[in-house]
Amino acid sequence: MPKKPPARSAKTSRARSPAKAANANVGPAAPVKRAARRPTPETEPPPAEAPIAAPAPAAADAAPLPDFNLLSRNLAQMIGEGGKLLAAYFRPLENGDFGQPGEDVARMAATLGRIAEYYLSDAQRALAAQAALSRQFLDLWASTLRRLQGEAAAPVAAPDPGDKRFDHPEWRDNPYFDFLKQAYVLTTRWAKDLVARADELDPETRQKAQFYLRQLTSALSPSNFVPTNPELLRTTLAESGENLVRGLKMMAEDIAAGRGNLRIRHADASKFTLGVNLAATPGKVVYRNDLMELIQYAPTTETAFKRPLLIVPPWINKFYVLDLNPEKSFIAWAVAQGLTVFVVSWVNPDKRHAKKGFEDYMREGVFAAIEAIEQATGERDVAAIGYCVGGTLLATALGAMAATGDKRISSATLLAAQIDFTDAGDLKVFVDAEQLKAIERKMEKSGGFLEGAHMANAFNMLRPDELIWSYFVNNYLKGKEPMPFDLLVWNADSARMPAANHHFYLRHCYLQNDLAKGRMKIGGRRIDLSKATIPVYELAARDDHIAPARSVFTGAKALGGAVRFVLSGSGHVAGVVNPPGAAKYQHWIGGPPEGDFDAWVAAAQEYPGSWWPDWIAWLAEQAPAKVPARKPGGGKLAPLADAPGEYVRVRV
Repeated sequence: MPKKPPARSAKTSRARSPAKAANANVGPAAPVKRAARRPTPETEPPPAEAPIAAPAPAAADAAPLPDFNLLSRNLAQMIGEGGKLLAAYFRPLENGDFGQPGEDVARMAATLGRIAEYYLSDAQRALAAQAALSRQFLDLWASTLRRLQGEAAAPVAAPDPGDKRFDHPEWRDNPYFDFLKQAYVLTTRWAKDLVARADELDPETRQKAQFYLRQLTSALSPSNFVPTNPELLRTTLAESGENLVRGLKMMAEDIAAGRGNLRIRHADASKFTLGVNLAATPGKVVYRNDLMELIQYAPTTETAFKRPLLIVPPWINKFYVLDLNPEKSFIAWAVAQGLTVFVVSWVNPDKRHAKKGFEDYMREGVFAAIEAIEQATGERDVAAIGYCVGGTLLATALGAMAATGDKRISSATLLAAQIDFTDAGDLKVFVDAEQLKAIERKMEKSGGFLEGAHMANAFNMLRPDELIWSYFVNNYLKGKEPMPFDLLVWNADSARMPAANHHFYLRHCYLQNDLAKGRMKIGGRRIDLSKATIPVYELAARDDHIAPARSVFTGAKALGGAVRFVLSGSGHVAGVVNPPGAAKYQHWIGGPPEGDFDAWVAAAQEYPGSWWPDWIAWLAEQAPAKVPARKPGGGKLAPLADAPGEYVRVRV
């Protein structure tokens, strides 16, 4: 078997059983094959549905009959719950705190209208599109007629193998529901093909059209409606409508929680407590300012690497995605490898922070943390990790430090972090000059910050089938509480963003791509990443919808030092939070980020399991010296609070 290249230092009711304990071994794994395969997709949350104390649906071969007395009572309750729902929806109007969903609908209609105009402006093109759909429907109708006559018939338009919306046997066995399913699938594919073939339109319009079409087709799936979903229909009859009563009650609660907007609950958060079974790795807050708390974690080894580690997480979410539980905690695992770990915990901003900009986050976040680490450990030389937008901030800091000759960061790790936003994926749909002005108006109206729900909704729309409609069906139509799941509890624990920072980030990164093009200025100095020559470990995730792997690969080329580029299986979270003990997603190593991304992937070597051991070997090779392990409070900084601190507890 080929030998792995060495690390270089130069240029919702019951949770599933957790993964096995994280592996502390740091040795590299053996490669399994030369060509990179399509990896396992992003870690899927546990099934949204969960067993509850409610009547079970009748067997598939017998239509259940409702209890008509109970049904009549439930209908009356539905009217009552519907009134509560409407009250929750309209209550924000009394305070002038109502959103403007009409703007989003108008943008979607305008974009899809351009696709329609493209075809209707050419009679031959329109006729060909209509004929293609008609032929498929004729084939489907003929197939359905054969099935109704008792004959076997191959499906005309089968759903994708991983599509769980149509798993119930009656979608396959009942000709009526099978027809609905296939009609939906072939119409959806036909519409997607129309957008893909509208090649005379600009790429930006087609990307937006593909995104909006995905939202529309996901919403119109027959699986989302009681009369057209056999499982929902049977459940409703078997429970005499009690499922819908429970669902309306939850919907009213979720609309109230979203202040007039539906905030779909994804997990039962009542089973989790910060510092107990979430973000529970022992440590102390050793420094605090207006923007962040700095946490130093307690050692679990007798000696530690001399060079401390600083982790800069995204401020869009909270840091404890890296400390979900002992089995999945990257922080706890890093401590177990002998690292002195410091983590920035960002403040959940409010009106007081409205003018805190990107540069403030760099100076009061990254630079203030480095200064505090020196006081806590006596070490001026640190290694740093930046995750997601925290990685974008860290890369900017590296450029700013290179411009002034500041050498306090000796190596950097960028996890699913973008530098070049040319291929930034579907999130670019939300960023153009018009929408940026709308966001600025919204932040001004709120008092100088963007509510966390805004970005949470945007992330959910990247995967609408899994993160919106599966929970809509489970919660509001089946009337079932979602399962307790730590990752989704974290995902729902969103954070606000100060107006000044968010404006700078969207305009200078997503809209103008100034960081990659060398046009960004911090403190009056132009940021030139080619002058940042420290070694960098760059991780991209193959199925990342937020920081696409191609975008991360392109951005890595802007750095001036040696880059060890690694591609992880799965997506933005599971590709990063992939402990060795779980033996889940693979990773690929193929040399520095040079040339074409697809060519790099084709030539890369695949290795089983987590990238974590490869990373610690890379880090240890650069600075192998060790010292006695350091305890929080052992230096010049006295502990202020127990981990995970106070800032992380502020919810929106």
